[in-house]
Amino acid sequence: MARTTDGYARTGLSPFLLVTDILIWCSAVIVMGIVSYFISTYYVGRHLIYIEVISVLTVAFFLASFLLGGSPGYSLLLNIIFSYLWLVAVVFTAESWSHPGAGALRHTVEAFSFIAFFLLVFNILHDWNLGFGGARTRSAV
Repeated sequence: MARTTDGYARTGLSPFLLVTDILIWCSAVIVMGIVSYFISTYYVGRHLIYIEVISVLTVAFFLASFLLGGSPGYSLLLNIIFSYLWLVAVVFTAESWSHPGAGALRHTVEAFSFIAFFLLVFNILHDWNLGFGGARTRSAV
């Protein structure tokens, strides 16, 4: 695969975006599994369904993102949309499960929801810099 002078591949994701996308996908899978367990075992509330839907959508769209490769505009839009969705999921989990008696699984969902949101914010900053910050003109001399 040909490389540019900056070290980024001309096609596909940069190494940073690839690693963070994998971590986001893994966090979403963990959240999806635990929340699915909660849905099958306990009372189902609206916040729980929202978190489940966001984690399932993240797993599906980021899997498609791995297969499609990363154009800066496409991945930036995907990261912006999912960062807002995960921000709401973090707020819902913090509101519902931040008390000490919530249990380890609920705190795990809260932690991995925050990890997904935090990495999405870093993806936005990195993708913005990659797409627009690196577009400065350079002299051939």
